Amino acid sequence: MKITSLSILVLALGLSACAQTTSMSTQNQVSSDVSQAPLLPQTASGQTAMMMQSEYDVKAVNISVPQSLRVSEANTFHPSADIVWRGDQPGERHAQVKAIFETAAARSTATMHSGAPVVVDLEVVRFHCLTEKTRYTVGGVHSMHFMMTVRDATTGAVLQGPRRIVADVKAAGGNRAVAEDQAGRTQKVVVTDRLAEVIRRELSAPVKVLPDDAVVTRFDGSPVQLASAYPTR
Repeated sequence: MKITSLSILVLALGLSACAQTTSMSTQNQVSSDVSQAPLLPQTASGQTAMMMQSEYDVKAVNISVPQSLRVSEANTFHPSADIVWRGDQPGERHAQVKAIFETAAARSTATMHSGAPVVVDLEVVRFHCLTEKTRYTVGGVHSMHFMMTVRDATTGAVLQGPRRIVADVKAAGGNRAVAEDQAGRTQKVVVTDRLAEVIRRELSAPVKVLPDDAVVTRFDGSPVQLASAYPTR
């Protein structure tokens, strides 16, 4: 019984430290979802009309993963490091993270060919995913932060940023994580999908759409006839 109680205490302390660290690291950050919310058109009922379209003609995306970012291979609940990644075989983690961002950026900008021609610079600040110990027990959050700068493709002038983007996404744990792996939804799939979604959103602008509760009328006459039909007082 003493061993069981001690194990539970250690697990609780570990999770508490994890929660504190996550809270501190995101204290002054704004997630991509929140940063875009004020830009989206609202319906009469207050619901966001989620319609976004490309704001730029993206000519290139440059990805930077500084070697100064600290890597941890420790199999603990929440290693103290900038990069924690176990979704690939052991190897050069900076290069693996860069490849993930390249895939996500290519996917999200593939159809962005309208608007001002730009080059997008992405610099990874944090890529802290789950260790084996966390993934196969309690789960957690894939914490991904990066700086985004949008520059004019011709002059190099900065059009937007640099600004820090938070692309955190929930990470499954325990049996659910095992089931996701077996279904092909690996950690790599989850983080790549999330990054593609966030990059696409951050390079898009809201399009005003007609809400479902809008009142629509049709008038086939001329403007003069319309004015006479509804005279002003």
